[in-house]
This record gives sequence, structure tokens and C-alpha cells, in this order.
Amino acid sequence: MTERALVSLTALERSSVVANNTMNRERGLTGVNSYARELGLDPLTWLSARPGAPSWLDLCSGEGRALREAAPALPADAVLTAVDLVGPLVPLPAPPALEEVVASVSVWEPTRRYDLITCVHGLHYVGDQLGLLARAASWLAEDGLLLAHFDPDSIRRADGSAAGRAAVAALRAAGFTYDARRHLLTLHGGRTIDLPFTYVGADPIAGPNYTGQPAVGSHYT
Repeated sequence: MTERALVSLTALERSSVVANNTMNRERGLTGVNSYARELGLDPLTWLSARPGAPSWLDLCSGEGRALREAAPALPADAVLTAVDLVGPLVPLPAPPALEEVVASVSVWEPTRRYDLITCVHGLHYVGDQLGLLARAASWLAEDGLLLAHFDPDSIRRADGSAAGRAAVAALRAAGFTYDARRHLLTLHGGRTIDLPFTYVGADPIAGPNYTGQPAVGSHYT
């Protein structure tokens, strides 16, 4: 199989597929187009059951609507962090509990652990998807929950051959569960993960994935 021309992180994040994606920009907390529907779990209900001040990290958060909607219903000392490459297109005053970070999730690092980490259809636009999943696992509280949509078909070897089945097997061995119907990875409890894959680059013209939207191909050895 012929190897695809793979691009660097900088080139990837400047590509039209990543820089202009609208997959998660307007999704709210509950309702038809919502986190609760996509995740099969209402983040607010889950966080409200936590003792003390709950914390939620949302990766590839778009406009951050879900966190903005959750903030007023959570304790004043809750910690909500929204990270997005572009950030809100229409900046609005953030609730006191919400920190909006404009940064690449591929290089950003938090200074704390979180009870809940979500990435709703965001991995589709990340080059090193497996690397981000491993890093996010270490950001999770000991009894926390990580939820992320994942498309195994986007994981490829350097020559373009399929590596999704091997990736899912490695993720499961590391403690993740994968719901193929919902395309959803779940991890209970933070931990250090070492996946047997070395990232070599991304393909920004891999074509549409299961959502019907153009997505990125992630290549590994």
C-alpha cells in the first residue's frame, strides 16, 4: 500500500478540515443536539452527585455552551475548563466557575486532575488521537470518568493500512471500554497509560468518517 503524505501538527491545525470544523461548536448540555444525547449521560447530573466541588474538563469544546449551561447549577467552587483550538467565536463573559482556554489540545497540559473529562466528536480533528487519550487518562481523578468519541477507522499504519482493531485492543487492555454502536470510549479512574503506538503524522484529507463530516487520519508505527 502506498504511504500517504502526512503533515505536521502546525500544518494540520491550519488545514480547512481542522480550523473550520463546526462539529461541536453549538452543542448544548441537554436536548436534541446535546452532550447528554451524544454521551448517553447527563454531565450535570453526574457532576452534581460528586462530593465537594466537582470538576469538568471539556476538550475540543467549541463555543463551550454545555459548560456554560452547567455552571449556574453547580457549586460556586466547581471547576469547569473548556479547551478549544479556536475558542468561542462570539466571546461572552464567562461564569466564575468556567475557564475558557484557546489552545491546541495536542500540546495543552492542565495543572490539576478532573472528575469528568469529555471529548465530544473532537478526536476526529486531532492528529495524535492515541497520544491525547493517554495524556487525558493521567489528568483524570482517581475515581473520575473519561468519555470520548473515537473512530477506529481513522487509525492507520504509516503505509495507510488499517490499525483500528489493534488500537481498540490496546485501549481495552489499558482499561478503556469501547461502545462500537455509539463510537464511544469510556475510562473509569485516572491512570498512567503506555500504548504500543508511535505517532508519525496526520492525513487531513482522509475523507468523511462515520459522522459524514471530513475528518483526520492518524498514522502510527
